[in-house]
Amino acid sequence: MTDAAKTTGGTGTPLRIALVGPVAQSIPPQRSGSVETVTAMLADGLVSRGHDVTLFATASSKAAGQLHAIFRDGYHHDSAMWPWELCELFNLAAAIEIADTFDLIHYQAEYAPISLAYTRVSPIPLLQTLHHAPAPTEVALWSRYSEAPFVAVSHAQARLMSGLNVVQTIHHAVDPDVFQFCSAPQDYLLFLGRFTEGKGVLAAIEVAKRTDHRLVLAAAENQYYQDIVEPLVDGQSIVYAGEVNSAAKLALLQGARALLYPVQSGESFGLVMTEAMMCGTPVAALDRGAVSELIDEGFTGRVFTSLDTLIDELSSVLALDRAGVRARALKRFGPDRMVDEHIEVYQRVVSSKRRMERST
Repeated sequence: MTDAAKTTGGTGTPLRIALVGPVAQSIPPQRSGSVETVTAMLADGLVSRGHDVTLFATASSKAAGQLHAIFRDGYHHDSAMWPWELCELFNLAAAIEIADTFDLIHYQAEYAPISLAYTRVSPIPLLQTLHHAPAPTEVALWSRYSEAPFVAVSHAQARLMSGLNVVQTIHHAVDPDVFQFCSAPQDYLLFLGRFTEGKGVLAAIEVAKRTDHRLVLAAAENQYYQDIVEPLVDGQSIVYAGEVNSAAKLALLQGARALLYPVQSGESFGLVMTEAMMCGTPVAALDRGAVSELIDEGFTGRVFTSLDTLIDELSSVLALDRAGVRARALKRFGPDRMVDEHIEVYQRVVSSKRRMERST
């Protein structure tokens, strides 16, 4: 294989890719934002392999490739950008309007895959990645465009998308140069996620109290936090760190003895788990959604069927070898793997479209 072929993923022909990210905030994000984080990593990887990438995002974005921006900042920061759905639609339409300058458009759906409406309008393939666990009613509606190709972020998510055209399952990646290994953690457990009932923050607090461990909570304050969580925060055994920026988030992940992930409802992925593992921090999680396919049982963490069992056996998670956790994370969630798998899908979808055009 020539050097050019290795660079572009095996064909030697660079693809012209429109990567449409959300316009909620910058890509990559200044604070939390798994969709924006993964989109930035994908753009960087594609450009490094010689592909021509145009990122449709806010002007505050700094990912690799050419930037096409119709908004300066995101609607998370600018209340005048309302309704947000219309802002997302305008950003996507900007790519559709110049679709003939690309080989493929890849839409990263912050919420719903509004890109489906352009499936039969776009002259080039329009691929969509969904980032949440869809309800049956959502899937039923989306099946009006059953030919539209999707990338699933987990097998758990793909199972929920029955009847849709899921062309590949590709796990997210974590940048090992950012999420660096820490061999000597501090003495606390960590909950890092949104304050909602489904995320299981109350379960995490129960784990900490019943195992006599200090717990740090890190997420943006909201009404649920004020009404339900804040009365349980004492500043000593249960500590609220606020919404943290990237540097503070990394420090918390590296310093934790374990990440608690006691989700109450299934999620499509759970990027914070893989970020913790990349730092060498093991994960104690409940078996919901994609959890069991991301954690290597007994190596990068433990997956439990009940909160009582998690509490009883938490010590086994804390005893895991952190260097081993890091090694497994590097193998399974390194960015090269994610980028290569996307290139393979892009080439397959583009080739299929061109064969169809030649046969008509």
